[in-house]
Order: sequence, then structure tokens, then C-alpha cells
Amino acid sequence: MKVMIRLLLLLVLLPLQGFAREVPIQDFFKDPQFTTVSLSPDGKHIAINVPQADRTLLAVVRVADQAIVGKFDYGENRHFRQVYWVNDNRLLFVVTFKTGRFDFETARGDMYAANIDGTGRLDIPNGNTYRIVDLTPEDPDTILVQRSVETSFLFKLNVNNGRIMNVASAPVEQGSFLVDHDRKVRFVAGAMNDGRNVTYRRDGDKWSLVHESERNGATYYPLGFDAENKRVYMAKGADGKPESIVLLDVDTRAETQLSSNGTVSPSGYLWSSDRKTLLGVWYEDGIPYWDWVAPDHPETKVYAGLTKAFPGKAVRFHRASDNGRYLMMQVYSDVQAPEAYLFDRQTGQAQFLTASMDWIKPEEMSPMKPIVVKARDGLPLHGYITIPKNSNGKNLPLIINPHGGPHGPRDEWGFNPEVQLFANRGYAVLQINYRGSGGYGNAFEGMGYRKWGTTMQDDLTDSVKWAIAQGIADPDRVCIYGASYGGYAALMSVVREPDLYRCTVGYVGVYDLDAQRDADFMGHESGRNYLKDVYPPTAAERMAQSPAYGVERIKVPILLVHGEKDVRVPIKNMHFLISQLAKVGKKPHDVIVEKKEAHGFRDLQNNVNLYTKMLAFFDEYIGPNAKTASAP
Repeated sequence: MKVMIRLLLLLVLLPLQGFAREVPIQDFFKDPQFTTVSLSPDGKHIAINVPQADRTLLAVVRVADQAIVGKFDYGENRHFRQVYWVNDNRLLFVVTFKTGRFDFETARGDMYAANIDGTGRLDIPNGNTYRIVDLTPEDPDTILVQRSVETSFLFKLNVNNGRIMNVASAPVEQGSFLVDHDRKVRFVAGAMNDGRNVTYRRDGDKWSLVHESERNGATYYPLGFDAENKRVYMAKGADGKPESIVLLDVDTRAETQLSSNGTVSPSGYLWSSDRKTLLGVWYEDGIPYWDWVAPDHPETKVYAGLTKAFPGKAVRFHRASDNGRYLMMQVYSDVQAPEAYLFDRQTGQAQFLTASMDWIKPEEMSPMKPIVVKARDGLPLHGYITIPKNSNGKNLPLIINPHGGPHGPRDEWGFNPEVQLFANRGYAVLQINYRGSGGYGNAFEGMGYRKWGTTMQDDLTDSVKWAIAQGIADPDRVCIYGASYGGYAALMSVVREPDLYRCTVGYVGVYDLDAQRDADFMGHESGRNYLKDVYPPTAAERMAQSPAYGVERIKVPILLVHGEKDVRVPIKNMHFLISQLAKVGKKPHDVIVEKKEAHGFRDLQNNVNLYTKMLAFFDEYIGPNAKTASAP
């Protein structure tokens, strides 16, 4: 009898040990409670960006008692960006426009200034074209801003009345100024409309060229001055390689090497509270980390200690209070969405402020492992594999998920709601930074130019074959899913490799390269130049590299998703693909169109509906009880 009871208990407990709880879909896609936080100069208040459905709100919170002292809402599709503390009581911010989940934020309307309680609002004309360069502590009512209109201009802006005073101009069409600690203009760096990268040095009123390279060539970008204003921290990328950090003696031109990763360029910098010393450089190489370039600085020792206080997590620091007492930081990992903390150097205590997604339980999520895959031409490709929790990591159904962009963005280590949802349902997820991705130097990005559907596509194929060779992926249960350019890659993959995949999902994808000539960015010279650089140059090549013209090769079921209001990738891409499929007697497994959505769905219920159908699609074709995929 006792043996029978033990057997029954064992049978009951075994499933519990083998499978994780199915986390509700809506938990992954609910609006986070914050995206960014910033600390006031005196350390008494924080400004928090709070997403809410179709907009982002800005809240000002008093640290002492967590009371909201100010709240800003600029309406539908408006989002706060570039939030700056001008002084302890006044904020400056740009409000951007964004309609779809994957859209880039665009500046429409003006720059605004207001007191932390919402009073004293000032609308600054043409402020959407300004970029904030530096604060002016000696004059707390003004800041330095720049504007580029064929030539770059630097102004002093009064944040109380909006008046501007010209400070300098420079011969750079899209430039960024650098001033020293005395607010003297010393450098400008940026791009010309023809793609050249240039850096100028200013001596008196005269500009002299110190660096010039073609697009995707060497970079030489000034970051800030040392305490004596004699040396400048430079980001230097020789021959398009990932950037390293050097300290340049302005007079002698001698360089001192400070930091280099070799694989990726820096993606963040940490300065001392007086802004006179570069303390650390942030690298997103596998699991992100700080390289401490001023290890003996007293503030560095505090920061380094705080990173050790959160083992297995990444710690990003924001600007400290002016006196260096208070430090703001965000802490996150692959299984935990960001949390915000305020550290008091005087007491040695870290105060928890808020969690972006406190309903997510890290113990239910799946780890994200950095990987390196060799492409067929020997090029190392960096990425991540996420293995479902409580699995043995072998012979799993695999979803490869190429990122959008494609040029500039990249996949990074951290909490990804979409990836975690798939892993929670038992799927391994492969993300690879194919050639053309950002962050690995200009040369690596340039390798993808005009290579859509060819060598960029081969990188995805080689990554899938790597996962199969490692025993991670079941070769008979592989699907590819992507959004935007990722949607393009998902459809192009099943055109080029019809026998490698069992299904494909294209979400707001590009399926006809020439259809993108109606995209919103074509209204800008920079957008037209971008396509000129990255697109195949001839009509014949664009047809050959468009999935819509290769549909006769597709053998697997297709799920298509689009927003009717998409202006980044017009829905005509999807309609044309469907019409091309019909010509060869094929049709998609399903088509999901939301009339009120744009480039990526924002509405929670629309996302729940989308991922419910997407998971059912994956379950049907590569899930535990999947049938053999048939032609669409």
C-alpha cells in the first residue's frame, strides 16, 4: 500500500517538475511602470517616463516620501524624450511622435520647459530641431543647444523665456558640438549629407579639420574634456573597426589608450559628478559590463562596489546629484525587467524606488546565453540562445527571431518579453546579430549594405544549422519569425531555404523592396540617402532580393501580420505578397490586420490576440504534437 501511495505521488509530482507555469500573455505585454528615470541636481526629485497605452507620461516624484509633485501628459501618440534637469526646479524636454510599437520616435512640435509642478510652461519655437549640448551651472536659467540646418549652430537658450543667443556655427551639416568646462567651443563632429564623417577643432574663431572618412569608415568623436581642459576623451574607430577610447592631448596630438573591447563599440559612458573625469565605459558584449578607466577615483570605487552588490545582473548608472552624494541606477537581467534604485553615499544605503514589471517572476523566466557562431565565410556572429526553463536543452522546437532595422539595431542581453513568452511555452529562441547589425563597428555594419536577402540571409541559415549541430534544435521543428526587417528576413529565409523551416511569420515586414519608396522616411534627404546606401542599386536586383518575387519556392505555412496605419512599412507590402502567392496557387495560413495599429501593435488586447494566434500557429507546426508542414 505504501509503495502504491509513493508511486501515485511520484506520478503527480513529475509533471510539476518538468514544466513551468504558463505565464499569461498579457503579463509580458502590459505597459511597464517606467522606462527611464533621471535625478534632479540636488537629489531630491526624480523624473520618470511612464508608458500608458498610446502615450508616455512624465511624472516628477519627491524622493523623501514618493509623492508625485508633477505630472505631464501631451496627448495621444506623444512621448517624452530628452528629459533634462535644467536646475533643481525646472525641466526641459522634447515631446516626440510615435504611432507603432516598432516605430522610431520623431520630433514633432516644440521643445518645452516647465517647473516640476507643471507651472511656468514654456513652448520653445523650433525646439524639435534642437539638441541639448550642455548645462550652464554658472547660469541656471540657460542651457547650450545645437541645431543643424545645412550648417550646425550652437545657441544659448533661456529656459524661462525661450530667447536664444548665437554662440558658434560650424561647417558640418549634421554636427554635435563639444565645449570645455569653461563653456568654450572646442570641437564639432558629425556627418555630411554625402555620408562623410568629419571632426573639426576650433582655435579662437577658426575651425580646422582633424578627421575625415567615408561612410562606414574610421570614426573620431570627442566625448568630453579632462579636469584641466587640456586633454579630450575621444571615441576612435580605425578603419571601421569597433571604437576604443583614447585620451588625446589637444596640443601635442599624443594619444593614451584607455579602453577597448575589440568586438563591440562602447554603448554608454559614466562620468564623475563634476563631469570632469570619465570613470567607466559600458560594453554590450555578451553579458554587458563596465570597464573602469579611472579605477582610483573615489566615485569609481563606489560604482564598482554597487555592481558587485547585484551578482548576475547588469547595473546602469544615471547622472549623479551635483554634490556626488546620490546615485541613480537601473538594475536588470535576462530574467528580470529593470528596477530603479537610489544610492546614498553618505549612509551607504540603496533605496528601492520602483520596478518596471514587478508582476514578472524571475524564477519563472529562462536564461539568455551569449553565443558565437561562425558564418560560412569565417565571420564570427554574436548572438543569444534562450533555452526553456526546466528543459534539458536538447532536440527542442526552435524559433529564430532576426531583429529589425536592420542597420544600426542589434540584439542585446536583457529582459525581452517576446523571447520570454516563447521560451515559457517550450520553444528555444535564437537571436543572431547578422552582418549589418549595429554595435560591432562601421565595417561590420557596412557588410550588410546592399546584401539584403544574400549574405545577411546566409548568416541566419548558418545560425540555424549551428543550433541543429549543437543538438539544441530538432531539425524537423524550426520556424522563423521577425518584425519589420525581421519580417523581410523571415519570408526571404523560406524562399532561399525552403526545406530548412516548417513555418514562417512576417510581422509588418518588407516584402517588396520598391514598395519602401512610399515609406515615411523617404520624405527626408537622410532617408533617401539611406536607401541609396543600403538597397540593391538596380530594379532587377531589388526584384531578386524581394521575397514577393520568389513565392514559387515557398513550401511552408505563412502567418502575416500588419497594421493598416503603418507608414514605416506600408501595408501594400503585405497585399502585394498575398497577390503574388495567389498567382502560384498559394495563400497564407492566416492574415492578421488591425485597422487602428501602425508599425507594430500597441494595444494590449490586440497583442494578446496576436500572440495567442501566433503561439497556436507554432504549436500546430513545430509544437509537441506538430504535423508535418505542408505547402501554403
